[in-house]
Parts: sequence; structure tokens; C-alpha cells
Amino acid sequence: MSSETVRRAKNVLGEELQTCGTRPMTGFYRDGCCNTGPSDQGLHLVCCRVTAEFLRYSKQSGNDLSTPMPEYQFPGLKPGDQWCVCAERWKQAYDAGMAPQVVLEATHMSMLEFATLEELREHAAE
Repeated sequence: MSSETVRRAKNVLGEELQTCGTRPMTGFYRDGCCNTGPSDQGLHLVCCRVTAEFLRYSKQSGNDLSTPMPEYQFPGLKPGDQWCVCAERWKQAYDAGMAPQVVLEATHMSMLEFATLEELREHAAE
């Protein structure tokens, strides 16, 4: 993904997409942002501040986000980390009452195809 594409991406607030996290480095393209493109089949759109509850829920739902997988440049997450989560996983967690906090400024505008801005705001990180 080119830096020009990154600059043009918008967040759910209609502003320039901000960095989600670099420690650990997140994003489908491992550029720190919740950018997306044709090869991002999981649609890693929503910037989340993960909690222990969400990590447990995600693992029980078949997506272990806490175990490191170096072959995918994935360090494993711990509570407080910010990570670009798949749109459908966040919505599933929301519907189950287990959604983590959302960093609206770093959440890709395409997330609005999966959740309303009001739903995202309910879990907005401070």
C-alpha cells in the first residue's frame, strides 16, 4: 500500500485515518493503520483497545489473538494493546456484549458497512 493511499483513507468520522498502533505494529499491511484493500479478506477495519474479556471471547469464538504467531508477524495481544480487528469479529463481539473499546479516529470508514456510528460511539475509547 502506498503512503499516498494511506493519506487519502478516511475514518468513521470523515476525517483522515489516524494510526491505530505501532507497539505491536498493527494493520493488515502492518503499517500501524486499519487500512484495507483487495487482499484484506478479513477486513481489518476497526481500531480496538483490547481487553482481557474480549481476548477470552475471541479465543472461545475461534480467533486466538493472545497467542504469538511469528510466522504472521503477530506478537500476541495483551489487554490495553491497540489492534485492527476484523469488522465481522467486532460486530459479533458487540452483539454478544463483549465488544472492546474503539478508537474512532483510527477506524476505517468502511466499518460503517458493518456497524452504525452510534454502535461504535457506545464503545469509543477516551
